[in-house]
Amino acid sequence: MTDQQQLLEMEAAYCSWGDTVHYNEPLKIFTESEGLYIKDAEGNRYLDMQSAYGSVNFGHRNQFFIDALQEQLGKIHHLASEYVTREKIILSKLICQSVESVTGEKGRVHYNVGGAQAVDDALKLIATNRGHRRAFAFEGSYHGRTIGASAITSSYRYRSRFGSFTDRAHFIPFPYCFRCPFGKQREECDLFCAKQFERLFESEYQAVIDPRTGATECAAFFVETVQGTAGYIAAPDGYLQELQRVLREHNILLVIDDIQMGFYRTGTLWSMERFGIAPDVLIFGKSLTNGLNPLSGLWAREELIAPEHFPIGSTHSTFSNNPLGMRLGVATFEWMQQQDYETHVAEIGSYLLDKLKELQQQFPQMGDVDGLGLAVRIEMCEEDGFTPSKELTDTVKQLALDESVPTEDGDLRLILDVGGHYKNVFTLAPPLDIGRSEVDTFIVIFKQQLTKAIRGT
Repeated sequence: MTDQQQLLEMEAAYCSWGDTVHYNEPLKIFTESEGLYIKDAEGNRYLDMQSAYGSVNFGHRNQFFIDALQEQLGKIHHLASEYVTREKIILSKLICQSVESVTGEKGRVHYNVGGAQAVDDALKLIATNRGHRRAFAFEGSYHGRTIGASAITSSYRYRSRFGSFTDRAHFIPFPYCFRCPFGKQREECDLFCAKQFERLFESEYQAVIDPRTGATECAAFFVETVQGTAGYIAAPDGYLQELQRVLREHNILLVIDDIQMGFYRTGTLWSMERFGIAPDVLIFGKSLTNGLNPLSGLWAREELIAPEHFPIGSTHSTFSNNPLGMRLGVATFEWMQQQDYETHVAEIGSYLLDKLKELQQQFPQMGDVDGLGLAVRIEMCEEDGFTPSKELTDTVKQLALDESVPTEDGDLRLILDVGGHYKNVFTLAPPLDIGRSEVDTFIVIFKQQLTKAIRGT
């Protein structure tokens, strides 16, 4: 029995299956990573088109971040979160200045260890300021799987085994133009979906507003500008601006969940810059530390998070202010200042989309190809180009994991992520430094595996 077989037997016996590991069968043990590539225990190389759910935007084992981590390890590696380090103060200033430069709003930052925990903190902040935490969220939303975050995550599957969620969000249809929930065509709909949201406030009988007092049942609206797990669906131009207008008219807070789309995934530091909106609360995480440390947080406007509104001890986590994460967060801003991601992500994202649309001409099964920056979607369908095909999607993903393809960069496989309402969308989120040659390599592998999957289905 090989060492790998022994490890897999131990995994089957000792590891919980309650996470997502066993979505992929058979399991693979990964051992190395660098740049855009990952290697498994058998020596197979993979081009990473997932970036660990978008948490390694700046490449695997980026030496700049390793050096920052080692520097901090030589100073102080952990500290009770009631105490403060220089790095926390600097990182907070950098985040606040970056938001203020876009919105003109002053604010403060609060940290936690994971995206869902930061969402929970946002719910606490809202409750502190509004007296309750009932919220709007979108169909297709994914904000995490803690008990609090599950209440505003649309999938009932994540809540079904954990009791009654009486504070569950009021879910609103997302403007999913390829599969419009209202049966409209984007070219002529005049943002019909935004008007449907606005009509909720026309009368008390739409069940969200008391017109006599102006009080609303929902204190906030949690928004992914580009829905992640739902399949990298970007809101159409103008929609979020209309949404923000309605929310402001009714004193409802706009909370942007930028956990996956922040740090230049869409081509700007914060995705709100692509949509012309200014949130009351901004949630971030994932690539804040380029995958080297679990650290997340939220920014909120001063009037919401000032000490008199969000006092000492409002929420707390042992590792929330950890010095390693803070130093890596500072390193992220230092790294971004040395790059021109705004230009590069726009150019390479456009190149990737163009190549995929060329491929789409050959394969009607690629029903929808779209994206923003390097958050790119391929919606897989039957030959009619519209009926969702989870089977084809799963087959392509498994082939890409299991079989190497000869390329100019050697024999390679692919790490792909799947999302979408019907689990039929490849959500492409490669490290941001991907170049044209790597895009070309991806196209070669994807085309070969898609061709093979179609012939076998």
